[in-house]
Amino acid sequence: MLKNKILNDWNLFWLITAPISLVMVIAMTGADLSSGTGISEMIQLSVRCAVPLLYLTFAASALQIVFPTTFSRWLLKNRKYMGLCFAAAMAWQLFFILWMVLIFSDYYIEEVYVLRDAIEGVGGYLFLLAMTVTSFKFARKKMSPKNWRLLHKTGIYFLWAYAFSVYWWALFYYKDPLPIDYVFYWTGFLAWALRAAAWAKRHKPQVAQMGMTVLGYVVIAFGLIAASFGRAWQPASEQYLSGYTLTKIPELYMPYWPFEPFLPLFVIALGVYLLTRDKPSDSQKVTSSA
Repeated sequence: MLKNKILNDWNLFWLITAPISLVMVIAMTGADLSSGTGISEMIQLSVRCAVPLLYLTFAASALQIVFPTTFSRWLLKNRKYMGLCFAAAMAWQLFFILWMVLIFSDYYIEEVYVLRDAIEGVGGYLFLLAMTVTSFKFARKKMSPKNWRLLHKTGIYFLWAYAFSVYWWALFYYKDPLPIDYVFYWTGFLAWALRAAAWAKRHKPQVAQMGMTVLGYVVIAFGLIAASFGRAWQPASEQYLSGYTLTKIPELYMPYWPFEPFLPLFVIALGVYLLTRDKPSDSQKVTSSA
């Protein structure tokens, strides 16, 4: 079924993008477009349509490495078009953001605007624009393969980080998170975990060190606990990571600072790294002793 022309290439793009656009148009007919609150709800809806496409694009290559199946091969083959579907869905968000900024400026400044969030958003759209343009041959051929890969890898991580951090804050900082916030947080976490697992599989040691293996799993378990109970440690992390003279500039301008949503992921990444350490061979021991 996945070989059907309708489910591949540009046909897939239109199969996904057309319903999303239809949903947005129908939602506009029932939304209060005469207020900033109504426009804000449309922004949220456009993001909820876009984020699953981002996560699928982000996890495509890793899924094929960790769980090679017909679906993973299909997803990897159509990763470009899935990414373009995400870009199309985000175009709706940009449309409503500009609507809010230009028409409901007071609401935007009083209720929405935070400088660092604005920098993150603009940075995300610049990456998305560059990645979209260079997805086509006329622009891709003007870049070296190394620079093209660097752009797309950096961009997809930046965009994933933006979505993931939004739902982390929704769960572990703000009150009364919605069920959809849990879904998007954990699917974003799973997408990243697949990448970590793929990296570990590619770097699997020929001979593992027992001590490092046990320590690696312990560190990973600790990171998973931290990822699950962010509300328990978020206030303390904010207290110790913010409010210093040296952190004033990054607190204002650096995207994601102080990286609280990603602290558990750093811990898990350390555990994965420990799992991939080779046990020294006898020849290495002799050389070290000499």
